Amino acid sequence: MVLPAHAYSGRVFSGMQPSGNLTLGNYLGAMVNWVRMQDDYECIYCVVDMHAITMWQDPATLKASTREVAAAYIACGIDPTKSILFNQSQVAEHAQLGWIFNCVARLGWLDRMTQFKDKAGKEKERASVGLYDYPVLMAADILLYRATHVPVGDDQKQHLELARDIAAKFNNDFKAEIAAAGHSSGIFFPQPEPVITGPATRVMSLRDGTKKMSKSDASDMSRINLTDDADTIATKIRKAKTDPEALPSEVAGLSTRPEADNLVGIFAALSGKTKDAVLSEFGGATFSTFKPALADLCVAKLAPIGDAMRRLVADPAEMDRILANGAERARRLATPIYRETKDIVGFVGG
Repeated sequence: MVLPAHAYSGRVFSGMQPSGNLTLGNYLGAMVNWVRMQDDYECIYCVVDMHAITMWQDPATLKASTREVAAAYIACGIDPTKSILFNQSQVAEHAQLGWIFNCVARLGWLDRMTQFKDKAGKEKERASVGLYDYPVLMAADILLYRATHVPVGDDQKQHLELARDIAAKFNNDFKAEIAAAGHSSGIFFPQPEPVITGPATRVMSLRDGTKKMSKSDASDMSRINLTDDADTIATKIRKAKTDPEALPSEVAGLSTRPEADNLVGIFAALSGKTKDAVLSEFGGATFSTFKPALADLCVAKLAPIGDAMRRLVADPAEMDRILANGAERARRLATPIYRETKDIVGFVGG
């Protein structure tokens, strides 16, 4: 059942790139929150395929990955009849508003974006303009729907701050036109609020507890993919890096033990318990006792997601239908907002 708009606390926008397998980190850091937010917010969840091509993608792989990520959303609990689920490139207003925002944002703002420096490294002259400009398109993604809340990871907080800066500058640059359009507050685009909550906002690598779990890590053993089957999940947990000490009885004892802290955190997040509660049960136990329990829990929670994903991906026509339906619903929200934006800026024609 779709709740009437007035029953919601605000509008949520978030998305993930279709580049590589989604991981346990994506699930605990994002998906769990996304699913929960469907009950309280009007939710728009996007597969951001336009962002994906800021670095070269094989076209056939991109199509397959787009369907796979959408399938992961659904398998994790996103209801495409309740939330809006679509891929970004089907709604042209994302790119169109992105160009307007290119003319609002300032080079100095983009020069401060640390993600471009991290991804481009010493080869920034060879990086695509799209990679440099990525945060402006992200701002357009969010503000095109006048989203009020954006679930983001720690690595995206800076980009959300840029979206807020762009919204503020647009409102200031066109304050007379915004008022003339009937917005007595003088505000056309809202200041979207970050939502950084959940059981495990930062899941670390199974091979190095000081590094974030990443789908781009060269070692597949460093992560649990949502597509992994039960045997693979159990093997990865069994071989996860640990230390020789028994688990402590209190959380403070994990402060200098990143791998132990990570595994306890994963157990806590998947079981819905606190780390303290986990340690009250397993404190003093060796990893030979703890790991099998963690493996069983991971399999119980994640294997059904992988099974559901495989069923969904096996029917690409149905996945395309779901995405097209979501895109149509997204356009119904985006078109009037973009049309009003054009009028405020001074473009002629609808």
